[in-house]
Amino acid sequence: MAALDRRSVAAIADAVNRGTASALAVAEETLERLAAYDAVQPQIWISRALPEQLLAAARAVDARIAAGEKLPLAGVPFAVKDNIDAAGFQTTAACPAFAYESEGSAFVVEQLEAAGAICVGKTNLDQFATGLVGTRSPYGIPRNAYNLAYVSGGSSSGSSVAVAAGLVAFALGTDTAGSGRVPAAFNHLIGFKPTKGRWSTAGLVPACRTLDCITVFTATLEDAGLVDSVVAGFDPGDPWSKPLADRRVSPRRIGVPRRDQRQWFGDPHAEYFYDKALETLAKSAEIVEIDIEPLLEAALLLYGGPWVAERTAAIESLLANDPDAIDPTVRSVVEPGKDISAVELWNGIYRLAELKRHADGMWDDLDLLAFPTTGT
Repeated sequence: MAALDRRSVAAIADAVNRGTASALAVAEETLERLAAYDAVQPQIWISRALPEQLLAAARAVDARIAAGEKLPLAGVPFAVKDNIDAAGFQTTAACPAFAYESEGSAFVVEQLEAAGAICVGKTNLDQFATGLVGTRSPYGIPRNAYNLAYVSGGSSSGSSVAVAAGLVAFALGTDTAGSGRVPAAFNHLIGFKPTKGRWSTAGLVPACRTLDCITVFTATLEDAGLVDSVVAGFDPGDPWSKPLADRRVSPRRIGVPRRDQRQWFGDPHAEYFYDKALETLAKSAEIVEIDIEPLLEAALLLYGGPWVAERTAAIESLLANDPDAIDPTVRSVVEPGKDISAVELWNGIYRLAELKRHADGMWDDLDLLAFPTTGT
């Protein structure tokens, strides 16, 4: 596997704040990287800032630094998944018929730009964030950053590749059922999904509004922490936003699935590397095998139960008035939601509450869960 020249959020911000580099120089390098990678797979983008816009934004950051400001993300280039609003860009959710001009930026994008980060553009995705493979977009299919013969993972396909290929230092994705973690695993990145409510989802096109989270892709865990320190916090404009809880954990007992519950789909390499990761964790904590059946059943409720109707509700108008505008596979996922009854929904809610109670009990004896992101 060839090494890719990834970029560091921490290093860029530190250099620009100290004056050993300028935001303008970082932006110029970004434009060079973008131009070079356009020859490989331009389809990771749906829209991009014009070069003069990018350079103007960089000059504005340099002016703030010159005026004495210290910016936690000074000059750091980033990308935004195109189901998140960013001022100056259309939001498409990878569906041209759905596209609209956003009135402003999502809360998290505003926070990032206020901290000195510079938005490069909007990235491709599985349409309406429905998919885990990255192949359901009329704007083209982003391929794996390491091997174009493989999928990028989805639904945050373009964002993951943009970071893995070193075009930006971080990128926003989203995650309802794996969309911010699967592409990270496939492209050897950190995919950080915060607890629901830690990051505002105001300005996000919903998939399942009660579950959606905005996420970040970075090359290192330190970089993910820097982004989190900027955007985490209460937003009164988001009904799911919560005040931050100051809780730090030093893992002593780590829960892992029982061996008979681990699914590798015939891939011995995935199994091998998961076991190697557990060996590393075991040097500083106790590894405890647990029964994850309640979690597996909860996943089935999300993928095949009444929560499908929440995806249907998110695009109900388009589905009713212009169904052919929707990707056929995405349509096959969301259309059955029209037939889910209120009785089915309430039964699902009751069952999920029971499963949550079982899952909550895990934390009586555990500090951390360490699961495979994907089975292959």
